[in-house]
Amino acid sequence: MSKLVTIFGGSGFVGRYIARRMAKEGWRVRVACRRPNEALFVKPYGVPGQVEPLACNIRDDASVRSMIRGADAVVNCVGVLNSLGANTFEAVQAEGAGRIARLAAAEGVQTLVQISAIGADASAASDYARTKGEGEAAVLAAFPSAVILRPSVVFGTEDSFFNRFAAMTRLGPILPVVGAKTRFQPVLADDVAQAAVKGVLGQAAPGIYELGGPEVDSLRGLMGRMLTVVQRRRAVVNMPFVLARIVGFGFDMVQGVTLGLVENKVLTRDQVKSLRHDNVVSAGARGFADLGITPTAMEAVLPEYLWRYRPSGQYAAIMDSAKNLKKA
Repeated sequence: MSKLVTIFGGSGFVGRYIARRMAKEGWRVRVACRRPNEALFVKPYGVPGQVEPLACNIRDDASVRSMIRGADAVVNCVGVLNSLGANTFEAVQAEGAGRIARLAAAEGVQTLVQISAIGADASAASDYARTKGEGEAAVLAAFPSAVILRPSVVFGTEDSFFNRFAAMTRLGPILPVVGAKTRFQPVLADDVAQAAVKGVLGQAAPGIYELGGPEVDSLRGLMGRMLTVVQRRRAVVNMPFVLARIVGFGFDMVQGVTLGLVENKVLTRDQVKSLRHDNVVSAGARGFADLGITPTAMEAVLPEYLWRYRPSGQYAAIMDSAKNLKKA
C-alpha cells in the first residue's frame, strides 16, 4: 500500500464505490468530506488504517491542499443538486473543481479524475449544467491530462432517483413527474466507479468520457420499469413545465424564507430547466467501450434494492407463492 489516492466526496453516492474499489486495488484511500464522523462506514472497505475519512472544506485552499499533499492521484466527486448556504453551484462545482485541479498540479499529483455530468456546458440555462461545464474548463486549464467522466443519471442502492419515485408510490394512486418524454440513459454507480479507477490507474487516455447504461428510455418509461419492480399500479401523470416552474418556485421560496432550515428536496426551478433536455450519451462521444467496461442493465440491479417498496416488502415472494398454493 505505497500509493495514496485522495477522493473528494468519497463518502457520497458514487465516491464510496470508488473508495471501495481503490482499497481493493491496494491503495491507501483518503476520503475528504465535510462530516467525517458520518463517513465512518468507509473504514471497513480496507484493512485497518487503509481508508480514512478526513474533514475538508472544498471552498478553502488550505483545507484542500492538506488533503492533496502526498497523494499520487486525486478524484473529485463533489457536486450539489441544490444551492444551499455557502455551498452554491458556483462555489462547489465551478470554483471547487478548479481549486482541486490547481492545487493538485501544484503538489505534483500524477493523475486527476473529475466526475462531471452529461449536459455539462458553460452556456447552459441550468445553473447545475453551467457550473459543471465551468468546472470542467477550470480543471482542464490547470490539469490538461485530467480524465473527465460525464455520467447520465446514476442509479444504485443509495440513489435519489429510483428510490425517491418508488417512495412516492406509497402516497397515492398518482405518480407526478416533470418531463415525462425526456430521455435518460441510467448508469450504475459501480460502473462509474470502475471508470474512475481506470483513470486513476492510468488505464484511460486523458479527456472526456460520457457514461451511459445499455438502455435509453423516457422518464415515463423508467417509471414504468420501476412500478413493475415494486409491484404497484400507479398513473404516471406528466406535470407541464409551466406548472413545474411554479411548484419549484414555491419550494425554493420556502427554502429561502427559512434561510435553508427547510431544504428544498422536492423540486427546484433549476431542476425544471435541466429536465427540458435529454440526458443521454452524445453521438461519437468516448464512453464505456473505450474503457473496456460493459455497463450493467437496470433489470439486473433494481430488484435488489427496490423490493422494500413493494406492498409486502421482503415477503412479496412468499405471498406470491402462497397465492399459487391456494389456486392449486
